[in-house]
Amino acid sequence: MKRATRSLLSLLLLGACSSEAPPAESQPVAEDGAALYAQYCALCHGDRGQGYAADNANALAHPQFLATATDELLRRAIVRGRPGTPMSAWGKEAGGPLNAAEVEAVLKHLRSWQTTPAEDVGAIQVSGVASRGEVFYEARCQGCHGERGKGGEFMSLTNPEFLASASDGFLKRAIEQGREGTPMPAFGAQLTPQTIDDLVVLLRSWQLPPGEAPGEVPPWKDEQLLLNPQGPDPAFDDTERFVGVDRVWESLTVRKERMVLLDARAPSDYALEHIAGAVSGPFYDVASFADRLPRDTWIVAYCGCPHAASGAAVDALIARGFQKVRVLDEGFYVWRERGYSTRVGVDPLAAVLKSVAVSIWPGTREERR
Repeated sequence: MKRATRSLLSLLLLGACSSEAPPAESQPVAEDGAALYAQYCALCHGDRGQGYAADNANALAHPQFLATATDELLRRAIVRGRPGTPMSAWGKEAGGPLNAAEVEAVLKHLRSWQTTPAEDVGAIQVSGVASRGEVFYEARCQGCHGERGKGGEFMSLTNPEFLASASDGFLKRAIEQGREGTPMPAFGAQLTPQTIDDLVVLLRSWQLPPGEAPGEVPPWKDEQLLLNPQGPDPAFDDTERFVGVDRVWESLTVRKERMVLLDARAPSDYALEHIAGAVSGPFYDVASFADRLPRDTWIVAYCGCPHAASGAAVDALIARGFQKVRVLDEGFYVWRERGYSTRVGVDPLAAVLKSVAVSIWPGTREERR
């Protein structure tokens, strides 16, 4: 149970979109959603929703997941994502590329995989004591899902967007049933119903209100592409695909070397927080901006997967003849953990975050440098 999704609620990486469904006349068909899914979701969740294609993203086609996940949970997850994790917000209202009809098309495509009748888990009542659940959580869940459910190798169980849309019944069934065929075990035969209720109450006790989605789309400004424009080229190894965060930080701040930092995540992630000086270049839209990138300057792409989306962007650039391209090895979240400079908002040249409280996880505050 660690960093993004396999254990105790692996199935839950999805879950955040409060938008209403579009009018009936604009309702899309599942086939429309298949193409959108392939473009935006398959990279991490797999081409058939099998999960774990990147960063332990959960299995969206898992029968137990689809039987207990409401349309609202799925819709909100697509639109608002899981801020602070590799799960991007894809809805336009949150700064992503999908309009309401496209969101519904993706949702309908997910439902096309459902083989088990839906269960009304919202009617399930839970009554427990959080302190009693702590002992079991620390012994069996913390190793995968992190201290206080903040995420480890697998998904965060306390992401505000997730808990805002996951009912107590959904959480209870996930713990009871697990996700057969994945590392998430079924605890129904191992724990008493009361202990499971205590765990659900414990998770709910960690819930914080979701933050506001950025909503803005980062502008592309050619004059902001180059960092250290007068500096020398980095001496990156020509045989390597990856370059580490420490090397890039040293290159930019100590050696003052010239490069372009390309944020390959969805624009919603960029607006929430990005590496200082990076420009937004989503992995799924390389064709729209490739011709505006310099071919004689090193380009380092990054994402949060830690390098599924950035790797896809780099491959797309290489296919277009770019040679001086690299993938940031450990990705955005390791960069942030190191305390290296990040910024919020859509302007690459906005004020660097130095000892300023910014919202990293919606509903919490953390001092960044």
